Amino acid sequence: MVIQHTFERGQERHDGFEKRAARIRSPRVFAPGDLKLLLLALIAEQPCHGYDLILQIEGLFDGAYSPSPGVIYPTLAFLEAGLLVEVSVQGDKKSYAITEAGRLSLSQQAVALNGVRMRIEVSRSSLRGQDRPAEIHEAVHNLRHALQLHHGHWSPQEIQRVHNLLNNTAKAIVDGQ
Repeated sequence: MVIQHTFERGQERHDGFEKRAARIRSPRVFAPGDLKLLLLALIAEQPCHGYDLILQIEGLFDGAYSPSPGVIYPTLAFLEAGLLVEVSVQGDKKSYAITEAGRLSLSQQAVALNGVRMRIEVSRSSLRGQDRPAEIHEAVHNLRHALQLHHGHWSPQEIQRVHNLLNNTAKAIVDGQ
């Protein structure tokens, strides 16, 4: 089934709004929960300061994106409150280290972490100015629309089927196949 999406009256106004909004907002590169998981993984590799994490994430995006302290520090506080990381104070800086509970949580979310890393790869290309052609934008819209039309009948088999379709498609796109 192909879902067609067309704008009717007001397309010029809609396009103008999108262009203005793109200039005002910075791009959203993380899905809900992605940043928490990524920070936990980075801290698991080596204890570090919040600013170091900002620089590491900026490096993952080849400098095309840098998370703000207003996003990083509340997320670190959330991880600390959940006992997934512990904080030690060194001078006027806090250093974050993973706890055993954090390691367990990270191991339980290995598949999700792979998804985060895959989305980072895709976002890195997009943020470097290699924006999607209109045909790809339309296909992404069609996919979102198809998921909304699903009517919530998500049996375990259907969840696995859609999960596999979407992840295999994402992998094929990243791999260039």
